Amino acid sequence: MEFSFELIALLFCVAGIAGFVDAMAGGGGLITLPALLMTGISPAQALATNKLQSSFGSFSASWYFVRSRTVQLKSMRLAMICTFVGAALGAVSVQYIEPDILMSLIPILLIAISMYFLFMTVNNESNLPPRISEAAFAFFVGGGVGFYDGFLGPGAGSIFAVCFMAIARCSLVTATARTKVLNFTSNIAALLLFILAGLPIWELGLIMALGSFLGGRLGAKTVVYHGQKWIRPLVIIMSMAMALKLLWEQHEQWLKLIF
Repeated sequence: MEFSFELIALLFCVAGIAGFVDAMAGGGGLITLPALLMTGISPAQALATNKLQSSFGSFSASWYFVRSRTVQLKSMRLAMICTFVGAALGAVSVQYIEPDILMSLIPILLIAISMYFLFMTVNNESNLPPRISEAAFAFFVGGGVGFYDGFLGPGAGSIFAVCFMAIARCSLVTATARTKVLNFTSNIAALLLFILAGLPIWELGLIMALGSFLGGRLGAKTVVYHGQKWIRPLVIIMSMAMALKLLWEQHEQWLKLIF
């Protein structure tokens, strides 16, 4: 397929906006995936190309958080390994397991996440001990949410953030930084499998990757300097937007269950 300069420029800008939003609140795929589908490529190619560009955005945000010492990779090694393995297993499993039942539960989870962020207690610095050990967190949260991100993905970043705050007792800024590191890990795991299957559209993916990289860097910088002022409302908006989008797509299935 041939793509016009105007379309490529538009996708670059869309990826930049999505990377900015995703670095702070997750849900960038809500912006980029519909844009990719509008180009006429297949859904599988759109998903793979979206993982390609989002990997650059999550890398950019993670890199900034590491360089600013908001997060230290040494303390996250085990969680990264578990997340990578979980995401790889999820990306393989989605080819054999029917995801409809899980998809019907995701909007409820996203609404719950938005309510958590709306009513949570302000927590700029957390000195409370984590509720579970580092190894348990890595296995259950890293592996579990990683599996979900590879299997389906909507709201994975928001789920990671809530787990880091509610279970690991991190501040909002620290939780956001650690979330992006694990998001990048799960993105890479899924992307490798998509590449092996020959699905990404490299021409679109790499152009969008540049926009996503720049947007992710700006979003991460905004998190470090503005923190909770920007993160909370964006997480609430993006979680509710994802929930409403999924509910709309599933409305016929829900009507059948109700009636």
